[in-house]
Amino acid sequence: MARRSTWIAVALAIAVLAIVIAVIASAWSGLGDTGMSAGGWAALVLGVVVTLALGIGLMALVFISNRRGFDEPGGSGR
Repeated sequence: MARRSTWIAVALAIAVLAIVIAVIASAWSGLGDTGMSAGGWAALVLGVVVTLALGIGLMALVFISNRRGFDEPGGSGR
């Protein structure tokens, strides 16, 4: 039963992803001939790099904290 529900969840995720891609493609083609300046591209690249660095850094802190035992429940012996 668990395998069936897993496959249903995967199929549903793929269907939702396909719908999102179709909507984005439709909206993008409706924009017409639009361009982005060099400053726009620089802002886009900088935003992606900073977002990835933040995500990677926070996940690294989660793993480091877990390995060093900082995530253990607090003691009640005050």
